[in-house]
Amino acid sequence: MPQLMLIGADLVAVVVLTGVYFRRHRRRDLVVAFVGVNVGVLVVASSLGSGNIGAGLGLGLFGVLSIIRLRSTEIDQREVAYYFAALALGVLGALPGTVLWHAPALMALLLVAVVVGDHPRLLRRHQRQELVLDGALTDHVALVARLEQLLGARVHTVSVQRVDLVNDTTWVDVRYETTALQSGRRRVGVAS
Repeated sequence: MPQLMLIGADLVAVVVLTGVYFRRHRRRDLVVAFVGVNVGVLVVASSLGSGNIGAGLGLGLFGVLSIIRLRSTEIDQREVAYYFAALALGVLGALPGTVLWHAPALMALLLVAVVVGDHPRLLRRHQRQELVLDGALTDHVALVARLEQLLGARVHTVSVQRVDLVNDTTWVDVRYETTALQSGRRRVGVAS
């Protein structure tokens, strides 16, 4: 019976995880992936936990599942966190422990960490964009000044990806902080 309770706790946890993800990011394809990976890992780990198969094989399968999924399409770091949370929930739900509340408590801790870490209000003024600028800018100070003027924000870091002298363009990855006034405008724009 405790194993069924752990499986139930895992299913509740993955529904909460995917519900939070979908509500915040609206990618239906990843909801299916998170649930499928969670249940798949739950089934495989449950089978491995009940047999005489070594832990090395189980960890190898866990690694293979991770590599296959992460190499199939490009996902950002936020989605990687949800992905691994779904994997970890599946493992926690499958492996019986000595104390019944231990796995559900760890599941709850994992959910709280992901939900709080991905909360829209947490560090909302800090942004990242990849931009293609008109003009081949090789002077770092001039590049930062141009980006700050263009974005109306304070640039923290800028990484030049490519400078094309023939087509007169500069490709950059920029991390910046918007002002409180800009953040307020975005909230009003979203609400209306």
